[in-house]
Amino acid sequence: MYQIDFNDPCRIHFIGIGGISMSGLAEILIDEGFQVSGSDIKDTELIEHLRKLGAEIYIGQTASNIKDPDVVVYTAAIHPDNEEFCEVKRRNIPMMTRAELLGELMNNYGEAINVAGTHGKTTTTSMITEILMEAEKDPTVTVGGILESIGGNIHVGGSEYFVAEACEYTNSFLSFYPTIEVILNVEADHLDFFKDIDDIRHSFRRFIDRLPQDGRGFLVINGDIEDLDYFTGDLGCDYVTYGRSEDNDYSARDISFDELGHPSYTLLVDGEELGRVELSVNGIHNVYNSLAAIAVAMRLGISLYDTKRALGKFRGTERRFEYKGEVEGFTIIDDYAHHPQEIEATIEAARHYPHKKLWVAFQPHTYTRTKALMDDFAKALSRCDEVILTDIYAAREQNTIGVSSEDLAEKIREAGGRVTYIKDFADIEKFILNNLRTGDLLITMGAGNILDVADHLISK
Repeated sequence: MYQIDFNDPCRIHFIGIGGISMSGLAEILIDEGFQVSGSDIKDTELIEHLRKLGAEIYIGQTASNIKDPDVVVYTAAIHPDNEEFCEVKRRNIPMMTRAELLGELMNNYGEAINVAGTHGKTTTTSMITEILMEAEKDPTVTVGGILESIGGNIHVGGSEYFVAEACEYTNSFLSFYPTIEVILNVEADHLDFFKDIDDIRHSFRRFIDRLPQDGRGFLVINGDIEDLDYFTGDLGCDYVTYGRSEDNDYSARDISFDELGHPSYTLLVDGEELGRVELSVNGIHNVYNSLAAIAVAMRLGISLYDTKRALGKFRGTERRFEYKGEVEGFTIIDDYAHHPQEIEATIEAARHYPHKKLWVAFQPHTYTRTKALMDDFAKALSRCDEVILTDIYAAREQNTIGVSSEDLAEKIREAGGRVTYIKDFADIEKFILNNLRTGDLLITMGAGNILDVADHLISK
């Protein structure tokens, strides 16, 4: 594979440079003195930003865009018959995927901190980022959501710390070179790619094995993961655990919630009480996310004062229990939850948030996930007072398995829940305005475009 060396900047071309991730990686390379060019099918604000930084951008993807790059980066969305892709292949120019480039970038930093898990990656990555920023470490960061303190999903900082989410889908994280890993949870998901939960667990173990064996590698892992020894046995690096039980190296005691549902707790490290930690995000799941972030901070030698201060300031990222506003007396929260465990965590967080009746407008995400986890979705959603269910967001899939939201609605009813299926967003908005009352709480939930319902209601 072509090696990216910050001490020897080269010419690099991006096929599909306009995406939020690709544009962020391009920005990092521009800042390091690389000559960056790229193409996309339409102009965007992200592309205009790259132009201002000095990138040469082509709108439209043709063979003539490939001048004389040393290496070409492409996304999984690029089809093999793409003109630029074919031209690069014909000329035998070195190529790498977005994930491979991200891995190559990590090799240029003193510490590469990767946060992995079926859910919680964005929030925990953001917490670690906030701590490093508070301690004036100026990390370079790529995160899967918009973080207010860095003004987006990317921050180009110094060369000592690189912080990134590590996604397991298509085994992308097996292209990475971390020095510190956080494993938050390992659950069944992405079953359009993985065969089963054992296949997923095997992938995470392979990711853990990528940690350096020379004393530099360090693992922070949730001690509540089933058969923990599978992941921690025969490791060639140090590790610590965190979780619900005080048998873990990092745990929380005396958890309480304020009037807005923000938790605080007494921090325990190796059984020793180290004072109270106060969070400004909702949900007990964020107590455990913060424990993982604290473990990373302590490994890096960051003071507990800076760590606690940063966690107290952190107010979450977009689409993670995000307060949108009030409409006719009821409150709207938006949340990205699209996996049963995420839904359960969000509903549990809502129980500590002021409300009379809890409504969830849920948009399932992908046919394979909905089919494989149908019973778990039904169980999780039946825990709220009322569910409004709309059609499955297909994303990358075709419905070849014959599953529908009506199937999920029936399962929710069987689990004792109250659910209304509504296909069109406009009709969902009308239903909400006709049925919600002052003091109720509505959560628009899912990884698709259900957020549009919240935004449209607020805009009214």
